[in-house]
Amino acid sequence: MKKPLALLPALLLSAPLLQGCVAAPPTTPEVKEIAPDTLGLGASAAPQFPDAWWTAFHDPQVDRLAGQLVAGNPTLAGAIAKIRAAQSDAAAAGAAALPQLNLDGQEQRTLFSKDYIIPPPYGGSYRWFGQVEANLSWNLDFWGKQKDLIAKAGDNANAALLDAQGARLALSGAFAQTYIGLYLAYVDGDIADATVAEREEILKLTQGRFDAGLENASAVEQARALVALARVDRLRYAAQRETQIHAIAALTGQGAAAYAGFVRPVPDLDAALPLPDSLPADLLSRRPDILAARARVDAAAKGREAAHADFYPDINLTAAAGFQAIGLSNLLTGNAFTMGIGPAIHLPIFDAGKIRAQYAGATAALDVAVSDYNGAVLNAVKQTADAMTQVKSLAAQRADQQAALDSATRAFKLAEERYTSGLSDQIPMLTAEATLQTARQQMAGLVAESAIQRITLLLSVGGGFNPPPAADAASESKAADAPNQSKNTTIAKQE
Repeated sequence: MKKPLALLPALLLSAPLLQGCVAAPPTTPEVKEIAPDTLGLGASAAPQFPDAWWTAFHDPQVDRLAGQLVAGNPTLAGAIAKIRAAQSDAAAAGAAALPQLNLDGQEQRTLFSKDYIIPPPYGGSYRWFGQVEANLSWNLDFWGKQKDLIAKAGDNANAALLDAQGARLALSGAFAQTYIGLYLAYVDGDIADATVAEREEILKLTQGRFDAGLENASAVEQARALVALARVDRLRYAAQRETQIHAIAALTGQGAAAYAGFVRPVPDLDAALPLPDSLPADLLSRRPDILAARARVDAAAKGREAAHADFYPDINLTAAAGFQAIGLSNLLTGNAFTMGIGPAIHLPIFDAGKIRAQYAGATAALDVAVSDYNGAVLNAVKQTADAMTQVKSLAAQRADQQAALDSATRAFKLAEERYTSGLSDQIPMLTAEATLQTARQQMAGLVAESAIQRITLLLSVGGGFNPPPAADAASESKAADAPNQSKNTTIAKQE
């Protein structure tokens, strides 16, 4: 009789023939990745930004809150937790490719059958039956399934890391927009204060002219109504300041106790930022959301390869050594020792289409991942192009708006002087004052929107995110083959 190990070469030689028992379906991916040369990207790379890009605005409160945003935001904390979960999955996948050794033991009071393999006096009697065995199992992974599963888990862990980087960028953008909203609420409040003062002065002038018999009561009531409306605006902007403070506190992981610590923002909204003037050539490699989508495509491709390996036989090496005996006193004796070693094979013969369906599902998952990647690429191009258009347009609008504000200021002063001297009635002055108020508010809104769009453009090309160099990517690929090495160290460093 041949020894068990001697059967292993025969099993390996017969495996390619046996795998034909269940043929792989002719399922092929249907979605193709979008070609980068069709996107209209420019020839120049995007400017490099510091990780703490917000320091360019020279606002100490921004610097303080940005640090709290990274440390305290629940969304970002959840993204980091997903990294740890993905790393655990990668470690588990790597462990499955290594030999597994288990120790199992039991002792039972057993009634042995009289008519089975155990003869009297044991057969037909109650005896203690025990066994203690060490079992070794090693998946030899001839078809690369375990390797593909390890690579898939590693790609998913990398995608989770990139998702966290993307979440950080998105949160910094939301924080910047909300903080500039707080700044704008203060500026609008200043405009409302100035408007209240101007309209109170108009009311005073109108009341004086009415007392002198030069104006009618209707003009006085109109002036009084405009003062009340300006005060309503002032209250509305005060409420906006409060709600923006509440939003910023929530983004930075703080509650109501932090509200009193906020002060008026003093950002330099016209601070110079190194912004691109055309779609960067390296746009696809600078955005963490695109890199995460790319990693998921790689993971889906590895998952499809692993699913294809299910059509081949599973070949394992198994071994067991331990003790088996009837009677407590006999369990750990030399005569009770037992052992065995040999190959084990699992071959799908008929599974009612399960493996075929799993392979088709893995192919569909790859198509979904490619579609998501294409969507992320097109969204990135659109977002960046939109931001560049807005930055250029708002810069031109500000020049015209400043000219309009200067003219409106002069027009109101002239109308006020003419009304005071009795050369005109109230209507031209009120019209000029309304135009001035609108010009002030539009100018403040343009300044704020210009800053928001410049930050949006900065973030749309990656912000302060620095993608890992090609060497790191190669190291991560090697780490998929040796999961117990420095994979976790690399990810922790990037966090």
